Amino acid sequence: MTSAKDILNLLEIRKNVLLSGPPGTGKSMLLSEVAHLFANEKNGSTPRYVPNAEIPIPPSETSSLPGDIGKAKNRRVFRSVLHQSSKYRDFLTGMMPDVRTGKAPGTFRVIEGVLYRASQFAKEPDSASLLIIDEINRGPTVQVFGGAIVAMEAEKRLGEDGKPTKDTQFFDLLNPEDGELVEYAFPSNLYILAAMNQADVSVEPLDVAFLRRWAPLNLEPSVKVLRDHFGLAASGAGELPETPETTEDVFEVAVRAFDAVNHRIALGRGPEFRIGHGVLMTRGDNLTSVDRALAHFARCWGLIKAHVDEAFFGDVRGLAIVINANQGFADNPYSLEEATFGDAPRAQINGPTSLTPDNIYGLMRSLAHQED
Repeated sequence: MTSAKDILNLLEIRKNVLLSGPPGTGKSMLLSEVAHLFANEKNGSTPRYVPNAEIPIPPSETSSLPGDIGKAKNRRVFRSVLHQSSKYRDFLTGMMPDVRTGKAPGTFRVIEGVLYRASQFAKEPDSASLLIIDEINRGPTVQVFGGAIVAMEAEKRLGEDGKPTKDTQFFDLLNPEDGELVEYAFPSNLYILAAMNQADVSVEPLDVAFLRRWAPLNLEPSVKVLRDHFGLAASGAGELPETPETTEDVFEVAVRAFDAVNHRIALGRGPEFRIGHGVLMTRGDNLTSVDRALAHFARCWGLIKAHVDEAFFGDVRGLAIVINANQGFADNPYSLEEATFGDAPRAQINGPTSLTPDNIYGLMRSLAHQED
């Protein structure tokens, strides 16, 4: 499994990392873990005299952070989320009306976007900054970055001494101090970590020229993670009981159903539309009885059913295949009805509007069948 340390090591080398994967694969958790380590891990600064300390000159602290990230004495995390209304000025700089108190009507000012502020902080002595961008493909990404796209690559940054190299790439932006157009370059100690769900594209797809500036890191749905989480054997074998007798019976059928449904989603809609393992997991050890486990998975599979309904919107037969409604299993609360409307063939899925502890085991058991 990918860890926060893995991502930090990749950031040190490539400067820009793009984390992708279906919902529930742990992207948000990893973003938080990376941010916490980046901002809070101790650094290897020179020992300082501290008169009131137990040891007046304490030993220098060591850092497990890689390379220049670990050497920086000052580290700061910046955050942003892309959306349909995001603009270039929100990330770099741009003009906007100045509506602050005391400003005359019609006054404008140059504002500093989050990428510009992160870059400026990284240019300070002994400093490094991490910009985290969530949902990077939910907005007009290429427009938001503008000319900065050509300057964000690791090889095209300023040198470690803050001075241009023969490979440094500059781009034009408005200087917030005087409004003049100036040439700008990114520092070496600026790190950008972005995340996205490939199935979500609300404005425009990310083009190849933009994507090649990032080190890709994909998170996959993992049955192994679920088996470890629920204390199950490495691989399930044997028939599933018609009625669960233990919580392990419920866990086993849930994991097998998860694997089978994701297999059918990948075949019918594409692997990017699968569900991540996190949707079935729970914090704490509260699934101590069959009833509690069934209630938990009823809630989880309600979310999964909503996701599948959206992914296969307008494709009734495809949806029926994913939830095995076309197989005629007696314990499946859903069934496919073939009919005609006039002379045109029609299909609809009959079944409960919500899942409950009473019907969830039968559904999961039928979903676990791999007949497609």
